[in-house]
Amino acid sequence: MFHAIVGSSRFFLWGLSLLGHTPVANEMSTVNIAKLPLHIKAREKIYPASGGVGRFPVPDDKVPWNVEWPEYQPTDFTAKVVAEGPVWADPEIRTDDSVKLKFNQRDGKVNRKSHIGNYEVIEGVPRNPCGRTGMVGRGFLGKWGPNHAADPIVTRWKSDQHGNILKDSETKKPILQFVAIKRKDTGEWAIPGGMVDAGDTVSATLKREFGEEALNSMDATDAEKKTIEKSVADLFKCGIEVYRGYVDDPRNTDNAWMETVAVNFHDMSGNSVGKFKLHAGDDAGDVQWADICSQLKLFASHESFIQKTASNLDAHW
Repeated sequence: MFHAIVGSSRFFLWGLSLLGHTPVANEMSTVNIAKLPLHIKAREKIYPASGGVGRFPVPDDKVPWNVEWPEYQPTDFTAKVVAEGPVWADPEIRTDDSVKLKFNQRDGKVNRKSHIGNYEVIEGVPRNPCGRTGMVGRGFLGKWGPNHAADPIVTRWKSDQHGNILKDSETKKPILQFVAIKRKDTGEWAIPGGMVDAGDTVSATLKREFGEEALNSMDATDAEKKTIEKSVADLFKCGIEVYRGYVDDPRNTDNAWMETVAVNFHDMSGNSVGKFKLHAGDDAGDVQWADICSQLKLFASHESFIQKTASNLDAHW
Protein backbone atom coordinates (compact mmCIF):
# COMPACT_ATOMS: atom_id res chain seq x y z
CA MET A 1 0.00 0.00 0.00
CA PHE A 2 2.82 2.40 0.86
CA HIS A 3 4.44 2.07 -2.52
CA ALA A 4 1.17 2.97 -4.22
CA ILE A 5 0.96 6.12 -2.13
CA VAL A 6 4.57 7.05 -2.81
CA GLY A 7 4.06 6.61 -6.52
CA SER A 8 1.02 8.85 -6.40
CA SER A 9 2.99 11.51 -4.51
CA ARG A 10 5.65 11.43 -7.19
CA PHE A 11 2.99 11.84 -9.87
CA PHE A 12 1.39 14.65 -7.90
CA LEU A 13 4.56 16.74 -7.77
CA TRP A 14 5.50 15.80 -11.33
CA GLY A 15 2.08 16.97 -12.46
CA LEU A 16 2.54 20.34 -10.78
CA SER A 17 5.94 20.75 -12.43
CA LEU A 18 4.37 20.11 -15.82
CA LEU A 19 1.99 22.95 -15.13
CA GLY A 20 4.96 25.26 -14.69
CA HIS A 21 4.60 25.71 -10.95
CA THR A 22 8.22 26.33 -10.20
CA PRO A 23 9.17 29.61 -8.50
CA VAL A 24 7.35 32.39 -10.37
CA ALA A 25 7.20 35.87 -8.93
CA ASN A 26 3.77 37.42 -8.46
CA GLU A 27 1.92 34.57 -10.16
CA MET A 28 -1.77 35.47 -10.03
CA SER A 29 -3.39 33.12 -12.53
CA THR A 30 -6.42 31.13 -11.42
CA VAL A 31 -5.75 27.44 -10.77
CA ASN A 32 -7.00 25.16 -13.53
CA ILE A 33 -8.45 22.40 -11.36
CA ALA A 34 -9.05 20.06 -14.27
CA LYS A 35 -5.29 19.84 -14.92
CA LEU A 36 -4.17 19.23 -11.34
CA PRO A 37 -3.24 15.65 -10.39
CA LEU A 38 -5.15 13.79 -7.69
CA HIS A 39 -4.17 14.13 -4.08
CA ILE A 40 -4.01 10.79 -2.25
CA LYS A 41 -2.90 11.31 1.35
CA ALA A 42 -5.35 14.20 1.72
CA ARG A 43 -8.14 11.63 1.34
CA GLU A 44 -6.94 9.06 3.88
CA LYS A 45 -9.86 7.40 5.69
CA ILE A 46 -8.99 8.57 9.22
CA TYR A 47 -7.76 12.09 9.91
CA PRO A 48 -4.38 11.91 11.77
CA ALA A 49 -4.26 12.45 15.53
CA SER A 50 -8.04 13.05 15.60
CA GLY A 51 -9.05 10.16 17.82
CA GLY A 52 -10.66 8.32 14.91
CA VAL A 53 -12.51 11.07 13.03
CA GLY A 54 -13.19 9.73 9.55
CA ARG A 55 -13.49 11.48 6.20
CA PHE A 56 -16.40 11.11 3.82
CA PRO A 57 -15.04 8.64 1.21
CA VAL A 58 -14.07 10.36 -2.04
CA PRO A 59 -13.34 8.13 -5.06
CA ASP A 60 -10.82 9.32 -7.64
CA ASP A 61 -13.43 10.34 -10.18
CA LYS A 62 -15.20 12.58 -7.65
CA VAL A 63 -12.17 14.58 -6.50
CA PRO A 64 -12.45 17.46 -9.05
CA TRP A 65 -14.87 20.21 -8.05
CA ASN A 66 -16.19 20.46 -11.60
CA VAL A 67 -17.66 16.96 -11.27
CA GLU A 68 -21.25 17.22 -10.01
CA TRP A 69 -21.80 15.20 -6.83
CA PRO A 70 -24.93 16.21 -4.89
CA GLU A 71 -24.48 13.26 -2.51
CA TYR A 72 -21.21 14.69 -1.14
CA GLN A 73 -21.48 15.11 2.65
CA PRO A 74 -17.98 15.86 3.99
CA THR A 75 -17.19 15.52 7.69
CA ASP A 76 -16.91 18.86 9.48
CA PHE A 77 -13.86 18.76 11.76
CA THR A 78 -11.72 21.42 13.36
CA ALA A 79 -9.49 20.27 16.18
CA LYS A 80 -10.18 21.74 19.62
CA VAL A 81 -6.68 23.20 19.81
CA VAL A 82 -7.43 25.20 16.64
CA ALA A 83 -11.01 26.12 17.50
CA GLU A 84 -9.92 27.59 20.85
CA GLY A 85 -8.25 30.41 18.93
CA PRO A 86 -4.50 30.36 19.66
CA VAL A 87 -2.43 33.21 18.19
CA TRP A 88 -1.34 31.09 15.22
CA ALA A 89 -4.89 30.17 14.15
CA ASP A 90 -7.58 32.07 12.25
CA PRO A 91 -11.03 32.63 13.77
CA GLU A 92 -14.14 30.80 12.56
CA ILE A 93 -15.40 32.43 9.34
CA ARG A 94 -18.55 30.44 8.53
CA THR A 95 -21.03 32.45 10.61
CA ASP A 96 -22.95 35.57 9.59
CA ASP A 97 -21.09 37.80 12.04
CA SER A 98 -17.62 36.29 11.53
CA VAL A 99 -14.49 38.18 10.52
CA LYS A 100 -13.98 38.54 6.76
CA LEU A 101 -10.50 37.44 5.75
CA LYS A 102 -8.73 38.57 2.57
CA PHE A 103 -7.89 35.55 0.44
CA ASN A 104 -5.52 35.28 -2.55
CA GLN A 105 -3.51 38.20 -1.17
CA ARG A 106 -1.54 39.35 1.84
CA ASP A 107 -3.92 39.87 4.74
CA GLY A 108 -1.96 42.02 7.19
CA LYS A 109 1.04 39.87 8.16
CA VAL A 110 -0.57 36.65 6.92
CA ASN A 111 0.26 35.45 3.42
CA ARG A 112 -2.94 33.97 1.97
CA LYS A 113 -1.57 33.64 -1.56
CA SER A 114 -1.10 30.16 -3.02
CA HIS A 115 2.10 29.12 -4.76
CA ILE A 116 0.05 27.59 -7.56
CA GLY A 117 -2.27 30.48 -8.42
CA ASN A 118 -5.59 31.90 -7.27
CA TYR A 119 -7.98 29.49 -5.56
CA GLU A 120 -11.77 29.75 -5.40
CA VAL A 121 -13.56 31.31 -2.44
CA ILE A 122 -17.16 30.10 -2.06
CA GLU A 123 -19.42 32.15 0.23
CA GLY A 124 -16.37 33.57 1.98
CA VAL A 125 -14.67 30.19 2.49
CA PRO A 126 -11.61 29.07 0.46
CA ARG A 127 -11.81 25.84 -1.52
CA ASN A 128 -8.94 23.38 -1.88
CA PRO A 129 -7.54 23.85 -5.43
CA CYS A 130 -6.79 20.15 -5.75
CA GLY A 131 -10.36 19.03 -5.10
CA ARG A 132 -12.46 17.23 -2.50
CA THR A 133 -10.88 15.65 0.56
CA GLY A 134 -13.95 14.34 2.37
CA MET A 135 -13.62 16.89 5.16
CA VAL A 136 -14.48 20.56 5.71
CA GLY A 137 -13.23 22.87 8.43
CA ARG A 138 -9.52 23.11 9.22
CA GLY A 139 -8.62 19.89 11.00
CA PHE A 140 -5.33 20.64 12.75
CA LEU A 141 -4.35 23.44 10.37
CA GLY A 142 -4.51 26.95 11.75
CA LYS A 143 -5.21 28.96 8.62
CA TRP A 144 -8.13 28.91 6.20
CA GLY A 145 -6.74 28.38 2.72
CA PRO A 146 -3.01 27.80 2.26
CA ASN A 147 -0.91 27.04 5.34
CA HIS A 148 2.66 27.87 4.37
CA ALA A 149 5.61 25.77 5.48
CA ALA A 150 9.33 25.60 4.73
CA ASP A 151 11.31 22.35 4.46
CA PRO A 152 15.13 22.45 4.71
CA ILE A 153 16.70 19.40 3.09
CA VAL A 154 20.17 19.25 4.65
CA THR A 155 22.44 16.70 2.99
CA ARG A 156 25.96 15.31 3.11
CA TRP A 157 27.82 12.47 1.37
CA LYS A 158 27.99 9.20 3.29
CA SER A 159 31.60 8.39 4.11
CA ASP A 160 33.69 5.80 5.92
CA GLN A 161 35.84 6.42 9.00
CA HIS A 162 38.64 7.70 6.75
CA GLY A 163 36.45 10.26 5.05
CA ASN A 164 36.11 8.39 1.77
CA ILE A 165 32.74 8.87 0.06
CA LEU A 166 30.84 5.59 -0.18
CA LYS A 167 29.14 4.49 -3.41
CA ASP A 168 26.29 2.09 -4.02
CA SER A 169 27.50 -1.29 -5.30
CA GLU A 170 24.93 -1.42 -8.10
CA THR A 171 24.50 2.14 -9.39
CA LYS A 172 28.12 3.12 -8.61
CA LYS A 173 26.82 6.52 -7.56
CA PRO A 174 27.73 8.23 -4.27
CA ILE A 175 25.30 7.69 -1.40
CA LEU A 176 23.62 10.83 -0.12
CA GLN A 177 22.37 11.28 3.44
CA PHE A 178 19.86 13.80 4.74
CA VAL A 179 18.75 14.94 8.18
CA ALA A 180 15.49 13.15 8.99
CA ILE A 181 13.28 13.58 12.03
CA LYS A 182 10.64 11.19 13.32
CA ARG A 183 7.32 13.01 13.72
CA LYS A 184 5.59 12.60 17.06
CA ASP A 185 2.10 12.94 15.56
CA THR A 186 2.30 10.21 12.90
CA GLY A 187 5.49 8.30 13.73
CA GLU A 188 6.74 8.81 10.17
CA TRP A 189 10.20 10.03 9.17
CA ALA A 190 10.22 13.48 7.62
CA ILE A 191 12.21 16.55 6.64
CA PRO A 192 12.65 18.84 9.71
CA GLY A 193 10.42 21.64 8.44
CA GLY A 194 7.85 23.88 10.02
CA MET A 195 5.23 26.55 9.51
CA VAL A 196 6.10 30.03 8.27
CA ASP A 197 4.90 32.35 11.03
CA ALA A 198 2.92 35.47 10.21
CA GLY A 199 5.31 38.22 9.15
CA ASP A 200 8.23 35.77 8.89
CA THR A 201 10.19 34.86 5.76
CA VAL A 202 10.76 31.44 4.24
CA SER A 203 14.54 31.76 4.65
CA ALA A 204 14.22 32.61 8.36
CA THR A 205 11.85 29.68 8.88
CA LEU A 206 14.21 27.26 7.16
CA LYS A 207 17.07 28.13 9.50
CA ARG A 208 14.93 28.27 12.65
CA GLU A 209 13.16 24.97 12.09
CA PHE A 210 16.35 23.11 11.29
CA GLY A 211 17.97 24.40 14.46
CA GLU A 212 14.95 23.69 16.66
CA GLU A 213 13.91 20.30 15.29
CA ALA A 214 17.18 18.72 14.18
CA LEU A 215 20.07 20.31 16.07
CA ASN A 216 18.00 21.18 19.14
CA SER A 217 19.85 24.46 19.38
CA MET A 218 17.27 25.71 21.88
CA ASP A 219 18.76 23.37 24.53
CA ALA A 220 22.44 23.93 23.69
CA THR A 221 24.87 25.88 25.87
CA ASP A 222 25.61 29.45 24.80
CA ALA A 223 28.94 28.42 23.27
CA GLU A 224 27.40 25.46 21.46
CA LYS A 225 24.52 27.59 20.24
CA LYS A 226 26.88 30.16 18.72
CA THR A 227 28.85 27.46 16.90
CA ILE A 228 25.68 25.81 15.62
CA GLU A 229 24.09 29.06 14.52
CA LYS A 230 27.21 30.13 12.61
CA SER A 231 27.47 26.78 10.82
CA VAL A 232 23.78 26.79 9.93
CA ALA A 233 23.97 30.41 8.75
CA ASP A 234 27.00 29.68 6.55
CA LEU A 235 25.45 26.55 5.06
CA PHE A 236 22.08 28.19 4.48
CA LYS A 237 23.59 30.98 2.37
CA CYS A 238 23.66 28.67 -0.66
CA GLY A 239 20.48 26.67 -1.00
CA ILE A 240 18.90 25.18 -4.11
CA GLU A 241 15.11 25.32 -4.29
CA VAL A 242 13.73 21.84 -4.93
CA TYR A 243 9.97 22.46 -4.82
CA ARG A 244 7.38 25.17 -4.26
CA GLY A 245 3.67 24.39 -4.21
CA TYR A 246 0.80 22.30 -2.84
CA VAL A 247 1.60 19.34 -0.57
CA ASP A 248 -0.46 16.16 -0.56
CA ASP A 249 -0.72 16.18 3.23
CA PRO A 250 -3.01 14.00 5.40
CA ARG A 251 -3.99 17.10 7.40
CA ASN A 252 -5.54 18.86 4.39
CA THR A 253 -9.26 19.56 4.17
CA ASP A 254 -11.59 21.14 1.61
CA ASN A 255 -10.95 24.53 3.22
CA ALA A 256 -7.37 24.35 4.52
CA TRP A 257 -4.28 22.82 2.95
CA MET A 258 -0.50 22.68 3.21
CA GLU A 259 1.91 24.35 0.81
CA THR A 260 5.68 24.45 1.11
CA VAL A 261 9.00 25.64 -0.22
CA ALA A 262 11.62 22.88 -0.03
CA VAL A 263 15.27 23.93 -0.29
CA ASN A 264 18.39 21.74 -0.38
CA PHE A 265 21.44 22.79 1.63
CA HIS A 266 24.33 20.46 0.81
CA ASP A 267 27.36 20.20 3.08
CA MET A 268 29.78 19.13 0.37
CA SER A 269 32.77 18.58 2.66
CA GLY A 270 30.82 17.27 5.65
CA ASN A 271 32.75 19.67 7.87
CA SER A 272 29.93 22.12 8.54
CA VAL A 273 26.53 20.97 9.82
CA GLY A 274 27.47 17.47 8.73
CA LYS A 275 29.87 17.06 11.66
CA PHE A 276 27.42 18.01 14.44
CA LYS A 277 25.82 15.44 16.69
CA LEU A 278 22.09 15.46 16.08
CA HIS A 279 19.53 16.01 18.84
CA ALA A 280 15.76 15.94 18.43
CA GLY A 281 13.74 19.05 19.26
CA ASP A 282 10.31 19.36 20.87
CA ASP A 283 8.38 18.45 17.73
CA ALA A 284 10.57 15.47 16.81
CA GLY A 285 10.67 12.04 18.40
CA ASP A 286 14.07 11.14 16.97
CA VAL A 287 16.59 12.45 14.43
CA GLN A 288 19.23 10.83 12.25
CA TRP A 289 21.36 11.07 9.13
CA ALA A 290 19.36 8.80 6.81
CA ASP A 291 20.63 7.14 3.63
CA ILE A 292 18.77 8.26 0.53
CA CYS A 293 17.41 5.50 -1.70
CA SER A 294 14.23 4.49 -3.53
CA GLN A 295 12.99 2.49 -0.50
CA LEU A 296 12.47 5.59 1.66
CA LYS A 297 9.13 5.87 3.44
CA LEU A 298 8.47 9.47 4.42
CA PHE A 299 5.68 11.78 5.59
CA ALA A 300 3.37 13.53 3.07
CA SER A 301 5.19 14.41 -0.17
CA HIS A 302 8.66 14.50 1.39
CA GLU A 303 9.85 11.41 -0.44
CA SER A 304 9.42 13.21 -3.75
CA PHE A 305 11.45 16.20 -2.53
CA ILE A 306 14.27 13.85 -1.51
CA GLN A 307 14.18 12.04 -4.85
CA LYS A 308 14.57 15.31 -6.72
CA THR A 309 17.44 16.33 -4.45
CA ALA A 310 19.26 13.06 -5.19
CA SER A 311 18.73 13.61 -8.90
CA ASN A 312 20.07 17.18 -8.73
CA LEU A 313 23.25 15.97 -7.02
CA ASP A 314 23.58 12.89 -9.26
CA ALA A 315 23.47 10.67 -6.19
CA HIS A 316 22.32 7.08 -5.75
CA TRP A 317 18.57 6.53 -5.74
